[in-house]
Amino acid sequence: MTRAMVLGLLLKSGPMSGYEIQQKMISAQTDKWAYVQPASIYHALKKLDQEGFVALETLEQTGNRSKAIYSITAEGKQELKRLLVNAFQNSSVSFPTDLYTALTFMDEAELDDIILALEKQQQAIEKVYEDMKAGQEEKAKIMEIPQNVLYIFQNIYEQCELQMGFINKLKEDFLTLKQTGSHIK
Repeated sequence: MTRAMVLGLLLKSGPMSGYEIQQKMISAQTDKWAYVQPASIYHALKKLDQEGFVALETLEQTGNRSKAIYSITAEGKQELKRLLVNAFQNSSVSFPTDLYTALTFMDEAELDDIILALEKQQQAIEKVYEDMKAGQEEKAKIMEIPQNVLYIFQNIYEQCELQMGFINKLKEDFLTLKQTGSHIK
């Protein structure tokens, strides 16, 4: 999705440098909800430029540094449309495969260690949830949040709540197992 993110930002915000794109991505926390790392945009820009989807508009000199300003091309707009349609088409269901694998072989680990690990995972999910809520509140202070962005926030919250519910159920069941000295059958 890095390519779509870069092309989309150039289309919506106009010509920018890699650094400016990176700053927009950081402020939007794309690493949390789109798994797009801000540092990956430089590689994406280079590839998109080679493929003709972005164009080097100007090369600005500031002190000893030069800053490349890129813009999206007509071909880049078509590529963005293609990437977006593919993203809507692809399955958006993502399973917690690490957790499922751990559950499969959980009898090889200590129950106390598993419960502690689940508590750490729960804290990490709660942090994502709180960070997203804070981000939404900050965004709402400076602008009216478009409905398509509200859909993203809502889905993130629902995903976090679903996973926290599952982890709570596991913790409760495992604590019961620990208290009764039973094993998973």
